[in-house]
Amino acid sequence: MAGIYLHIPFCKQACHYCDFHFSTSMGLKGQLVEALVRELEIRRDYLGPAPILETIYFGGGTPSLLTAAELDALFEAIYRHFTVAPGVEITLEANPDDLTPAKLRELAASPINRLSIGLQSFHEPHLRLMNRAHSATESTTAVLSAQDAGFENISVDLIYGVPAPDHSLWEQDMAQAFALNVPHLSCYALTIEPDTVFGRRLRKGTFLAPPDDFVARQFEMLLAALPDQGYEQYEISNFCRPGRESRHNSNYWRGVPYLGLGPSAHSFDGRSRQYAVANNPQYVTAVLERNEVPATIETLSPTDRANEYLMTSLRTAHGCDLDYLQYQLGTDLRTDRAAYLGELVQNGWATLHGTRLVLTNQGKLLADQITLELFLEAEK
Repeated sequence: MAGIYLHIPFCKQACHYCDFHFSTSMGLKGQLVEALVRELEIRRDYLGPAPILETIYFGGGTPSLLTAAELDALFEAIYRHFTVAPGVEITLEANPDDLTPAKLRELAASPINRLSIGLQSFHEPHLRLMNRAHSATESTTAVLSAQDAGFENISVDLIYGVPAPDHSLWEQDMAQAFALNVPHLSCYALTIEPDTVFGRRLRKGTFLAPPDDFVARQFEMLLAALPDQGYEQYEISNFCRPGRESRHNSNYWRGVPYLGLGPSAHSFDGRSRQYAVANNPQYVTAVLERNEVPATIETLSPTDRANEYLMTSLRTAHGCDLDYLQYQLGTDLRTDRAAYLGELVQNGWATLHGTRLVLTNQGKLLADQITLELFLEAEK
């Protein structure tokens, strides 16, 4: 089984925290969709002969800006060039302001069966601070309208660690999200990336990021509240009702090959990674005029593969399978890093379940630090 990801690099406006590749100019949207259709043909063999697609994911950017005709063209190309599994999961990321009743009728009539809605907050001043295009009222209305349109498989995004005098607004955001009764939540700490509005304001001293302990406390509040609402944490930032995890993203964390299409999209075939150029005009010109995808290819060494497995597996509830790391990827942490593994367990940051190293809630707060400590040195 495999999956494909289609990057739709357009947004109505730039969120102040976002460093993904996108454009607020829609001038190339039609040509870019045409280029995606062409790329689906050019790269139909990337995943091997006759791959069966288990997941399809429209990300961005803002895929909900696609028209019904543009979506139809993309689906026609997908089904023409690939075999699609009967129970395929097809996700579309959407912004609340796009999910009008008319838009939702269009989406419900399409093959899309899962919506990932970027709410981020129910607090109007926080939405304005982040420069989101929707209102607090639209955060709630979008989900309720999607449910009324027949969408049951819905994920909503929330951001915690937004500057605030205390934790009460985060408590309210959680309560309002729980009240929507959706099967999946993705909750991310506000991260200040250098090449964003927040990053530039931080350097100028006009934006003050909350201290780490403030952000960590909100993560702890989230972990404490979720079990009573029926959610399980299956990845550090992702929570679901039983059996409702994102199959597409779970495949990323398990190292399943996937094809990424569009400018800035990444692909993985099990041996190498491919990174498409993050430039809309260059992408469109290369695909439509030269019938080629402008991309960089990186062949992964055994060390790269081991480090990637460490990085992704430790984020999940299943943890890192030390047997798989040793016998499939050639890295024996139980021998090479025995002292540090013992330290992780002794400090309450991880547990060993048979062959699996699993981070505790306290360990998840230190996940990046722990992963870096376990990383193998690059081969020379």
